[in-house]
Amino acid sequence: MNNEDRIIEIELVEGPVQTKEWEAAPPGGAECLFRGITRPEHHPEHGDLMALKYEAQRTMAVDELHKLVNEAIERWKPLAVRLHHSTGIVPVGEASVVIQVVTPHRMEAFLACQWLIDTLKSRVPIWKQESWEDGQTWPEGTPLKSEAELTS
Repeated sequence: MNNEDRIIEIELVEGPVQTKEWEAAPPGGAECLFRGITRPEHHPEHGDLMALKYEAQRTMAVDELHKLVNEAIERWKPLAVRLHHSTGIVPVGEASVVIQVVTPHRMEAFLACQWLIDTLKSRVPIWKQESWEDGQTWPEGTPLKSEAELTS
């Protein structure tokens, strides 16, 4: 399958992201769907979590998301990939990331979907701030990889 026949959908979305059906159903045998949802948490100093707020270096983030999808295509040959990530506020119970991967067989769908979320968290310039009942915090995350680390 050449890349023109694949369905690729990459977006940064303001607010929560939504799952949706494919408009033109890809002819695959497996679809893996990952939704990253803001979970309820309690901070000992600040109370209950109300929402997460995502910020991105938009141009760099979209470019890196495209690179990730292209790498996934090289490795697992998906027929379709949807990768949507939130910017802005995502309340508890709502999704901040949706990844859908369609492949001919289930193992490739599982592997590509897991790799995409794991690699997105370490390479894409998107940051989150936690909004609690009484204050905000920036969680410690995985530092972005340098260009030297990406090419080694």
